[in-house]
Formats: sequence, C-alpha cells, structure tokens
Amino acid sequence: MAGEIHDIALSERHAGWRVDRAVADVMTSLSRERIKKLISEGSLEGETGPLRDPKTKMKGHERFRLSVPEPTPHHAVPQDIPLVIVHEDDALLVVDKPAGLVVHPAAGNADGTLVNALLHHCAGRLSGIGGVARPGIVHRIDKDTSGLLVVAKTDQAHEGLARQFAAHSIDRRYIAIVSGIPKESEGRVETQLARSPHNRKKMAVAPAGKGKHAVTHWRKLTNLREAAMVECRLETGRTHQVRVHMAHIGHPLVGDPVYGRSKASHRTLLKELGFSRQALHAARLGFTHPTSGDRLSFESALPSDIQELVNRLGV
Repeated sequence: MAGEIHDIALSERHAGWRVDRAVADVMTSLSRERIKKLISEGSLEGETGPLRDPKTKMKGHERFRLSVPEPTPHHAVPQDIPLVIVHEDDALLVVDKPAGLVVHPAAGNADGTLVNALLHHCAGRLSGIGGVARPGIVHRIDKDTSGLLVVAKTDQAHEGLARQFAAHSIDRRYIAIVSGIPKESEGRVETQLARSPHNRKKMAVAPAGKGKHAVTHWRKLTNLREAAMVECRLETGRTHQVRVHMAHIGHPLVGDPVYGRSKASHRTLLKELGFSRQALHAARLGFTHPTSGDRLSFESALPSDIQELVNRLGV
C-alpha cells in the first residue's frame, strides 16, 4: 500500500459526509485516523487541487487522488535479542514480552528494545505506519509489565488491528496482584484519564470533560495475605490504565513504585524476593485476524516472579 497513488470515486450516498469519512468508506484498507492525517498533510487532491480540511462536506460524486507515501525509514538498529513468539504468520506476530523490556526506543532507551529485537527477527518486514521509532507497534505495555502484545508486519494488518483497538473489540485481560482485599467480588471502574498536573510522567483521574474515557472491568480471583489476585479486562486501553484504576478504588498494585505505597509486610517480602516492579501481567489477548478474518486468542502463564509472589502471599 505504501508509496502508491489511489483514485477514489465517491457516490451520491456520500453527499453530506465529511471527506475523511467518505474516503475511509471507499479506502477500507486505511483507518479513518490515517486518512485524516494524510488529508491534513495535503495528500488528497481533487479537481481544484489539494484538500487539506478533513471536515469538508461532500456533495457526492467527487473524484480524488490519494497519495500514500513510503513510510519514513526507521532509525532503530536490528539487535539479536531473544524473543518468546507465541504466534507468527505473514501478517503479524504475537510476542510474550518479559518484564524489563522496553517496547520502543525513547529517551533513555535508545536500543535494547522490543523494536530492535523485531527488526532483527523480521529482517525489515514490519509495518511502517508506526513511524521511525515504532515500526510494527500497534499497542504497547509498560516496561515493567510482562505479557502478550501483537505486532503488525504489514500496513494492512496494522490498519486492521488499529480499527479493532479503536472499536474496543480486542480482548485484553491482565492478572494483577493488588494491595488489600476488595470487599466486592467484581466491579467496573469508569473515569477520565489524563497526565497528572503535578507529575507529567504519571497519569491521573481527570474531571469530567477532560482527558480520555477509560473503562476497566475487574473480578477477584483469589484472596491472599493482605492482598488479592484480580483479573482486569480492558474496555479501553489508556496509558497505565489498570495501575491508575486499581489505585483509584483503593487497591494499588503490589510493587507499583508510582501509584501506590506497599504495605510494610509486603515491602519486606518484595525486598526478600528482589521483586522490583508492579505485579501486572498481560495474560490474555484475543482479536480477529485482519487478513483471514479468523478469531484468534492467546494466553500467557504467570511469569515465575509473580507466581513466587503469589505463593508467598498465599493464605
């Protein structure tokens, strides 16, 4: 798809539609967000020249030419870093990421990331939509969170997966060890999330009308000693969502250095175990394959450090 010119013909039924919506309706291989960005960059040309406002209303029967540029070459270098690959085909792969591995290069982590490992493993066969620092990356999990994430090899796969994330149809379930024992057996947390005004590295619950809508469904799996194992199902996927939401209801993740202070008894145990991360694992990932249409589902067992923590906290 990249580096190609596409002729687009709208029909009468597109009358009154925004141009980005109409083009997305015709160009089903590209997401509306991607098309909106291309329009803003002047890549959509009509009879009178480039059209740069995605909100422009259509009369119907317009014809356009859409230029989809080659992705910007990535700056990350391939590195032979071992990966646990749960599934791989021509369009995508699913990786079981260990705790401590950063997903993509950023300030302070120029290499040694999942992207560096993917560039080596895939030998350049990664979607370019993620940009120079994030080829193939459709979503991410925190450095110190372990578990499953899907990576796109092709632009078509990237767009197809991105649409599912936007529609909240991806099945993402995390296992977390939280401080304290929730009184209820399950619950739903719905808030707005935004950057903390006091610390830009933290997320925080924001007032109504600000930030991004976030919903987490949780259920208690096991009572532990002054703690509990819970499953968190994400309806949305915001930065640090599980960590912020569980802290918001009074049950921060055990070991979380940012959103909660561990109980004294837990601090002693964590130090003894050398456990220095939030107890959070992306345990299940399900989605519709963007090429075949098959529904795929993957599960990852608790890593040894969280399992040992559970064993030691057992009642």
